[in-house]
Amino acid sequence: MLAPGHPWGELLQYYDTLESTNTLAKTLALQGAPHGTVIIAGQQTGGRGRMGRSFHSPAGTGLYLSAILRPGCDAADLMHLTCAVAVAVCDAVEDATGLHTGIKWINDLVCGKRKVAGILTELVLVPGTATVDAAIIGIGINCRQSETDF
Repeated sequence: MLAPGHPWGELLQYYDTLESTNTLAKTLALQGAPHGTVIIAGQQTGGRGRMGRSFHSPAGTGLYLSAILRPGCDAADLMHLTCAVAVAVCDAVEDATGLHTGIKWINDLVCGKRKVAGILTELVLVPGTATVDAAIIGIGINCRQSETDF
């Protein structure tokens, strides 16, 4: 974690176990959490993906986080947000590990035929408008799975 007094320290929150980092991030966004708040979990008991799918998130095998952005724009202006995040995560995985990953269905990262990461983007709109109050970016990266985990 960051050293005490680090300028981003108040924006990072770590939990050993959460149901879902996105669920907590959305709750915190509705309570006014600032732009750049990041929720990290050692494991998720109810991690989720697109269309209500589950995202298996056991302890000690992955990186599970969600970030709150406050873009202050119309939802239509964020059409490519998930794609941009996917490219950034691909770059980060390659920088950290040397593994080249690809993007499948805009929100999954794959290495060969194996899914190595998933992205879930959710928007919170200002009531009665198309203005985005918060964008929640959830990222789950598989790091230490065994063959049987797949």
